[in-house]
Amino acid sequence: MDQMHSVSVAIASGHPLIDIDLTAVVQFALFLLIYWIANKLLFQPYLALRERRKAGIEGARAEADRMTATADAKLAEYQKSLAVARERAGEEGRKVRLEAAAHEKDVTDKARTSTQKAIDEAQAKMRSETEAARGQLLPQADALARSIASKLLGREVA
Repeated sequence: MDQMHSVSVAIASGHPLIDIDLTAVVQFALFLLIYWIANKLLFQPYLALRERRKAGIEGARAEADRMTATADAKLAEYQKSLAVARERAGEEGRKVRLEAAAHEKDVTDKARTSTQKAIDEAQAKMRSETEAARGQLLPQADALARSIASKLLGREVA
């Protein structure tokens, strides 16, 4: 309330509330000088630093995005190469299995042929030896049979 009283007294006495004189001009000039100095020494370097930092961050992000895209491309290429290599390995495996099966069949057929030839030769030899033995023993069989019958009967059999 005391303050209001002094304002009303100042208005009533005819003195202006704000006295504009040469000090206001000096203060404005000092404000402009300090603004200019602060702008050159403080604000402009700070803003330039922020812009460089922002450009650096954006550049790093762009580089990271580029590197990620490159890595993704290389990974896709690697996976494609790996799929091709797996396919080739599968084909080679099938080819080796088919060759092994063919070789096994060939060896088995040769062994079967060789075995059958040996069996046939053995049977032929056995037949020929049996026929030779039969040829030798048949003439003796009659004489042997007569001899056995004579001994059993106790007399001579003709």
